[in-house]
Amino acid sequence: MYALYIANKNYSSWSLRPWVLLKTLGIEFDERFVPFLQGSSYEEFRKFSPTGLVPCLVDGDLTVWDSLAITEYVAEDHSSVWPADRAARAWARSATAEMHSGFSALRNICGMNVGVRVRMHEISAALQANLDRLDELWGEGLSRFGGPFLAGETFTAVDAFFCPVAFRIQTYGLELGEKSMAYSQRLLTVPAMKEWYQAGLAETIRDEPHDAEIALAGTLMEDLRAV
Repeated sequence: MYALYIANKNYSSWSLRPWVLLKTLGIEFDERFVPFLQGSSYEEFRKFSPTGLVPCLVDGDLTVWDSLAITEYVAEDHSSVWPADRAARAWARSATAEMHSGFSALRNICGMNVGVRVRMHEISAALQANLDRLDELWGEGLSRFGGPFLAGETFTAVDAFFCPVAFRIQTYGLELGEKSMAYSQRLLTVPAMKEWYQAGLAETIRDEPHDAEIALAGTLMEDLRAV
């Protein structure tokens, strides 16, 4: 059985991707939770991850790190990770890779923090450009492959990679077009997403650098996390 190392569900967008993918597809794994440490988690995470980062997947004697590499590794034994249709699969891989390497303004300005609600100070030009591209990309997938998920009828890796974005939209009150907003809400209703969200709210561990990002992005309006 796979062992998947993850960090705090409230903050760790990278951990969410393979976790929600495996959960939603019914692929068994043993969750190994290692929280962020004040200062640096590098040495603690290095005990299981070559990069000192999460997520990290261990399969027997094999260790696979990075969310995209984990996805491709799991796909070798589970065809449901990617769409069956070749055109949909090619599009899904491209969109996944774009999310994996791009949307830097969205990542840097709107860090994942599932348990709070923030009113943005402003939407910078760089952030708006990311949101416009996101709207375009989601609209293309939903229109081209018929929905309700990005590459067709079923949840696949491309949806998993955009799950953190759905949380960001909810946290920061970001706005997209009608079709994209409906898709974002759909991701939030996926059972595994609900499970992750409730676990994130229940966490009492606070990571100061992550929480400090809120003041840079906007005004904290509501904190739903357990005390």
